[in-house]
Amino acid sequence: MTKRILILSVFVVASCGLAYELIAGALASYLLGDSILQFSTIIGCYLFAMGVGAHFSKFVKEEQVLARFIDIELVIGLLGGCSAAFLFLSYAWMAVPFRTLLYVSVFLIGMLVGMEIPLVMRVLNARQTAFNDLVSGVLTFDYLGALAVSVLFPLVLAPQLGLTRTGFLFGLANVAVAIWTIHAFRRELQNVTGRILRAALVFLLLCFGFAYSDRLVQWGERGLFGDEVIYSTSTPYQRLVITRWKDDTRLYINGNLQFSTRDEYRYHEALVHPALEKTPWAKRVLILGGGDGLALREVLRYPNIEHVTLVDLDPAMTNAFRQRPELAKLNQGSLSNPKARVINADAAIWLQETQEMFDVAIVDFPDPSSYALGKLYSEPFYQTLRRHVAAHGLIVVQSTSPFFAPHAYWTIEATLREAGLKTWPYHAYVPSFGEWGFILASPQSNYQPPKSYRLPLRYLNESTTRAMFEFPPDMPHLQMPPNRLNTQSLVREFEQDWRQVLR
Repeated sequence: MTKRILILSVFVVASCGLAYELIAGALASYLLGDSILQFSTIIGCYLFAMGVGAHFSKFVKEEQVLARFIDIELVIGLLGGCSAAFLFLSYAWMAVPFRTLLYVSVFLIGMLVGMEIPLVMRVLNARQTAFNDLVSGVLTFDYLGALAVSVLFPLVLAPQLGLTRTGFLFGLANVAVAIWTIHAFRRELQNVTGRILRAALVFLLLCFGFAYSDRLVQWGERGLFGDEVIYSTSTPYQRLVITRWKDDTRLYINGNLQFSTRDEYRYHEALVHPALEKTPWAKRVLILGGGDGLALREVLRYPNIEHVTLVDLDPAMTNAFRQRPELAKLNQGSLSNPKARVINADAAIWLQETQEMFDVAIVDFPDPSSYALGKLYSEPFYQTLRRHVAAHGLIVVQSTSPFFAPHAYWTIEATLREAGLKTWPYHAYVPSFGEWGFILASPQSNYQPPKSYRLPLRYLNESTTRAMFEFPPDMPHLQMPPNRLNTQSLVREFEQDWRQVLR
C-alpha cells in the first residue's frame, strides 16, 4: 500500500513541477513579451536547476530520506503555490528587477523539484522494490503527470482559474502529498504532530491565497496600471485589463496599452478613413483584429458599406465589448450591428480557408512583440490577404511607431511590397502613444490622400491628412529586408527598437 502511495505521489509531484514551469513561462510572456524567448530560457533554467537538485539529493542521509521528501513537498507547495502571485505583485510594486526575481524563483523551485524523484526512488528502493519495477513505475507516472498538466493548463486551468489561482491549486496538491505521506508513514517518522501542524499551516496559507487570488491580482494591477480596474480576465491567448480614471477608459493587453478613450478617435480615424474615403464604391470590408469594435464603429458610419466581417482570435475580447454596457457604449454597439459578422478565429488560418472577397481590408493587430504575432506581419500572410482583396481595393495595416520603432515600421512596409502590393506609408500623432504609423497598400490601385471627407471627423481634415503622408527628417525611410516567416526578423527589430527607447 505504501509503495502505491509513493508511486501516486510521483504523478502528482510531476504535475505540479510542470505546472510551475508553465506558469512562470506564461507570466513572463504576459509581462515581458516574446513567448519563445521566455519559455525557452525558463525551461532551460528550470531543467538545469532540476539537475542541480538531483545532484544534491545524494547528500541526504538514508535515514532522513522520507522526512526530507515531506519537507521538500511543503517548501515546494509554499514557494511554487505563491510564485505566480509573488512575481506578479513584484512586477507591479517592487523596485527589484523582475527578471532577477523570476529566474531566482524558477531556479529555487526547479532545484527542489529535481530532488523529489530521486528521493522517492530511494524510499522505494529501501523497501526492496525490484529495480526494473522501480524505474518503470516512477518514470511512467512522472511522464503521465506531465502529460495531464500539459493538456489541462492551456485548455482549462489558465483560462478558467487564471495563473495565480492555478499556482495556489498546485501548491495545495504538493501539500496534500506531504500530508498523505505523513499519514502513510507515521510509524517511521519522528515528530509526526509537528509535521502535521506545519503542513496544516502551509495548507491554510495556500487556501487563503486561492480564495483571495482575484483580490491579489486586482491589487497588483492597481499598482501596475495606476487606475481603477473595471474589468480583467486571463484567456488562453492574453491578459485583458480595462481601467478607468474619471472619463478616461483604457484597454491593456498583456500590460501594453491598446487605447485610451481620450484620444482613440485619432488612431481609429487615421486607421479607417483615409482608405474608406477613397473607396466610395466599397460594399464589403474585412477587419482583422480590432476586437474592441472601435475600428468597426468607424467603418459602419459609411452608408455604402453593406457588410463587415471582423476576425479576432479572442472571444473574451469581442464578448466583453459586445455585452458589457460601459464597453459597448464606446464602440456604439458596433459588434451587435446587423451589418457586422464577428468571427473568433486565427486570422491566418481563417484567410487560408475562406473564399470571400473584400473591397477594403483593415489590419488592426497588436504590435509584433512575439513570434505568434509576427507571423501576422509576414510576407506569406500578406500574400494570402492580397488574394482576398479586390484588385483596386485597399489594405491598411497598423504598423507600430515610425519614430520609436523605425526599423520595425519600415520592415512592415518592405514586407507588404515583397508581397506584391503598392504601399503608401503614413503616420499620425496620438498623445497616448506618440507618433504612430500606418501603411496603405493595394494590389493595383493608385492612391492619392483625400482632400476632404464625406463624414464629420474630429481629427482629420485636408491639412492633417496631407501632413500624415509626409515624413520629416527625423523619421527617414529605412531600407529594410522583409519579414519572412522562417526568420521573423520583425520581432527582433521591434524588440531592439523599443529597447533603445526604454534605456
